[in-house]
Amino acid sequence: MGKEQISLKGITLIKPKIYDDNRGLFLETFNLKKFTNIVGSEANFYQDNLSISKKNVLRGLHFQKPPNAQGKLVQVIKGRALDVVVDIRKNSPTYGTYFKIELNDINRYQLWIPNGFAHGFVALEDNTIFYYKCDNPYSQKDEMSLPWNDQDLAIDWGVKNPILSKKDEDAITFKQFISPF
Repeated sequence: MGKEQISLKGITLIKPKIYDDNRGLFLETFNLKKFTNIVGSEANFYQDNLSISKKNVLRGLHFQKPPNAQGKLVQVIKGRALDVVVDIRKNSPTYGTYFKIELNDINRYQLWIPNGFAHGFVALEDNTIFYYKCDNPYSQKDEMSLPWNDQDLAIDWGVKNPILSKKDEDAITFKQFISPF
């Protein structure tokens, strides 16, 4: 299992070791000791989530505010997704900037996203299965969203008319957002 530090401090790209032979493949998706060594802190995961999305479904940019902020370990089980993380830590030198990467069922990359970041993804093909481990439970009263197409963030998602939820359509703009992080 290897790692790559990302331009946004705190975000870690995890590259699992894949054992591939004529039978198929095997990889370890989570090991607490290795994870702690790679990201520099231990995680106590509370819940696992899985979503299945049609092509062009965009979910995000989501986060939960303290005291129920969530760190997430995300990966694509099947298909392809463009994954995007935005730094929303007000005292960070990278506040308001983003990182994006394709996660898919070939590279099997995982992305560790600690709290203080907004997260979203767009499915690049039908039946994309997206899996994430969260270190805090879902809290509807603490959930927030930023718009996928916010002019100040200027994220190139590669889609013109994504399929959105009502919650994502009603997200507050980055200018309106006052960071609790």
